[in-house]
Amino acid sequence: MKKLLALLISAVMVFVLAACTASEDAGSEKKSSSNDGKKEEKVLKLNNGAEPTSFDPPIGFDSVSWNALNNLMEGLTRLDENHEPQPATAEKWDISSDKKTYTFHIRKDAKWSNGDDVTANDFVFAWKRLLDPNTASSAAFLGYFIEGGEAYNLGEGSADQVAVKAVDEKTFEVKLTSPQAYFLSVITNPAFFPINEKVAKENPKWFAESDSFVANGPFQLSDWTHDEKFVMTKNKNYWDAKNVKLDRVEWAMVDDTNTEYQMYQTGELDTSDVPSEMADQLLKEGKVKVEDQAGEYFYRMNVNKEPFQNVNIRKAFAMAVNQQELVEFVTKNQEKPAYGFVSYGFKDPEGNDFREKSGDLIKTNVEEAKALLEKGMKEEGYKKLPQVTLTYSTDDVHKKIAEALQQMFKKNLNVDVKLANMEASVFATEQKALKFQLSRSSFLADYADPINFMENFQTGHSMNRTGWSNKKFDQLIKSAKNESDEKKRYDMMYQAEKILFDEAPIIPLHFYNQVYLQSDKVSGIVRHPVGYLELKWADKK
Repeated sequence: MKKLLALLISAVMVFVLAACTASEDAGSEKKSSSNDGKKEEKVLKLNNGAEPTSFDPPIGFDSVSWNALNNLMEGLTRLDENHEPQPATAEKWDISSDKKTYTFHIRKDAKWSNGDDVTANDFVFAWKRLLDPNTASSAAFLGYFIEGGEAYNLGEGSADQVAVKAVDEKTFEVKLTSPQAYFLSVITNPAFFPINEKVAKENPKWFAESDSFVANGPFQLSDWTHDEKFVMTKNKNYWDAKNVKLDRVEWAMVDDTNTEYQMYQTGELDTSDVPSEMADQLLKEGKVKVEDQAGEYFYRMNVNKEPFQNVNIRKAFAMAVNQQELVEFVTKNQEKPAYGFVSYGFKDPEGNDFREKSGDLIKTNVEEAKALLEKGMKEEGYKKLPQVTLTYSTDDVHKKIAEALQQMFKKNLNVDVKLANMEASVFATEQKALKFQLSRSSFLADYADPINFMENFQTGHSMNRTGWSNKKFDQLIKSAKNESDEKKRYDMMYQAEKILFDEAPIIPLHFYNQVYLQSDKVSGIVRHPVGYLELKWADKK
């Protein structure tokens, strides 16, 4: 795990989705009076890009929710500055000889922001709620390694059969279906954060407003003006409050990169993404920080909607896209073009990088794309291809990429594709419901293992969103998750990725990296390659 994370050495920042523009006072910095004897507050000003989908941990499983959640709350473990899982709410743990049972000892001084103790029952309540089919969490699959977890989530078992329990008030036990080398990293994910059971039962919407929100992390939610801004202040009840340097974090909600950059220039924000129009200049000036990230920008094709029920037509659209041109002339932020799904940086037992060994599985080939389109149309009896609509969530970068793809499909396939866009939260709901033919998407790794990429495309998986299904693929993923021999496990994942691209329900575009600007006054922000933005150690002069 250490070798893997060392290779990633990077950052996770929000890939801006969609939202309303922040008000003029969003991000304004309030300071203590200079004559009241108190020091000035340390206030960090960030942009969230959009209204958070939800601060309910198992529901806020997206890039506009989890960065803030990661700093409002804390699980049993937390990634440190070197991206390794370390004791957090749990001060230590014991692992059984078969590596399937973990017993966590929760800190005596672990408390909620309202003063309540964080208990083992808070974790039992939260983890079972994550897996409860009525919660409808798209992150529930992460808990399938818990004994009884998958059966409960699929309606084939009960909550009582989920192998999590409170041994006593401060001791939490979980039993896994098989040894999981990455378990301690997975549970740093916000989906595994505790929930104050007493508060949640008294107010099921405790997470929806700042005055009812109860945190157990470095910060607490002190203000939330919906669709405008939210503010976090230092949580004095946090067990490690002495190491939290910031007094407040103010988050604006700006969905335009150029506006965000202008706010950074005027000091209204302390960090900013880089507008593609200015990328070349800013990179040459050495003002931009560029780091890798485990994730990918891609498009999904719905195999249940014409014409993408046909594999040759899907491959034709995929091969008509020129990823190299996209990263050079559209995004222009030094991204690596993607011809597979698993990111660079994951080493197999023989020391091979997964991406390099798996190779380019689907690549630009205009002549073959034309031939495949013709073949697919004959197979379906099409004299004219059904109208194709490409849908994306509102954002200036998404729009540019969509327009570039539209031009490529016209130039390379002579196909006129319509464009449609919608607000991010509506887009996500519609995509999950398989309402789109062709739609933009993204994936950021939830934990440091290639299986996290591959499991997304299992039949019926909440992250699949293509309608695609393949029994052999499903079996390979299932077997890989239960395989203790690492060489065999990686071989299964290599086979699975090949099957995915043989049937092409997705079009890979580019692997993510972190391209950002940051004020010289700011230090200590940790941007995990696999994980989320960390402000616990952040500071500002």
